Amino acid sequence: MHFTKMQGIGNDYVYVDGSKERPADVSKTAVMVSDRHFGIGSDGLILINPSDKADFEMEMYNADGSRGKMCGNGIRCVGKYVYDHGLTNKTTITVDTLAGVKTLQLTLGEDGKVSAARVDMGEPILKPEDIPVKLSGDRVVAVPKSFGNMLYEITCVSMGNPHCVVFPGQDIKDMDLEKIGPIFENDPVFPERVNTEFINVVNDHEIRMRVWERGSGETWACGTGACAAAVASALNGYTGTEVTVHLLGGDLHIEWDRDNTNHVFMTGPAAEVFEGDIDV
Repeated sequence: MHFTKMQGIGNDYVYVDGSKERPADVSKTAVMVSDRHFGIGSDGLILINPSDKADFEMEMYNADGSRGKMCGNGIRCVGKYVYDHGLTNKTTITVDTLAGVKTLQLTLGEDGKVSAARVDMGEPILKPEDIPVKLSGDRVVAVPKSFGNMLYEITCVSMGNPHCVVFPGQDIKDMDLEKIGPIFENDPVFPERVNTEFINVVNDHEIRMRVWERGSGETWACGTGACAAAVASALNGYTGTEVTVHLLGGDLHIEWDRDNTNHVFMTGPAAEVFEGDIDV
């Protein structure tokens, strides 16, 4: 299988041109290539397929082989892949995902290749049953909930996949996410498991974030998580609707056009790491 490894601020995936080849068992292949000791090493596997709904389709799998609906960092790299590899000559493209069709505006660098992308991530989903989260009310904003033996206030948002945003009141650098993350991910209140973002507010236009992704563990970045965190920060009154999110792998700029389209826009870099062939 020919592959290209790419990353968006450290959130790395293995990419395959699904119009040319497809592994017999995509889920098992995702587990194999994601292994950082015996495989290529990544947060998952993404196939770029033809689509009758959009310019391309993004078929995404997490490191544990589970199917993912959407990945903000991953979709920026899809944009870079299809342009740099000559699959399109357009700098505005559409990509079909399990979370709907997303529109990307590609930014070209001095070398003529894509260096960054701005993605229309759509409207944030706030209804508990649609996220999904088994809590009552119209929204889950600053709701007290125990995880393990600790009480947290959680704000839940879906950006095509479920997110639980927490403002823990301590420096997130000191948190043991390997212990805490699985407790959130597998809590029965989240019937489809959950991605959890732990946030420190820097000021009214900056936040710091660590993320535990369902199926992948702690990752260096999460695009949908950064969008959910920005929405949650605004809903809680900590920030405005335009923020820079500082993640372990770098920064993302998030805008929530709350007064007009209600859409969330994410801007960030995309980079190719290397390409090669692997026996699957």
